[in-house]
Amino acid sequence: QVQLVESGGGLVQAGGSLRLSCAASGRTYSNYHMGWFRRAPGKEREFVAAIRWDGRILNYAGSVKGRFTISRDTSTSMVYLQMNSLKPEDTAVYYCAAGSGGYMASSYDYWGQGTQVTVSS
Repeated sequence: QVQLVESGGGLVQAGGSLRLSCAASGRTYSNYHMGWFRRAPGKEREFVAAIRWDGRILNYAGSVKGRFTISRDTSTSMVYLQMNSLKPEDTAVYYCAAGSGGYMASSYDYWGQGTQVTVSS
């Protein structure tokens, strides 16, 4: 069992930055690939970024590539999403997830409760 708690969301102006954190707990956390997803109002949940259990980057969504960076610190059981050059279309609830990795939400077994990111124009 893995528990995930996100933090770091908030309100920021377009062009600004935020860093989201995901605190993981559970004995087998380090065995899982980790991902970030988001859900904007009225839209489906979408993939943002994923990272392997060994820290190698899996991939980024095209809409965030070059602006967002995913990282993990296994020693502290933390996963981060650094978001730069934020745009109003990045407004969403962001979720941390643990599972077998990849683009599909169905590949992830554990989810956090989400943290709201709002980007004003």
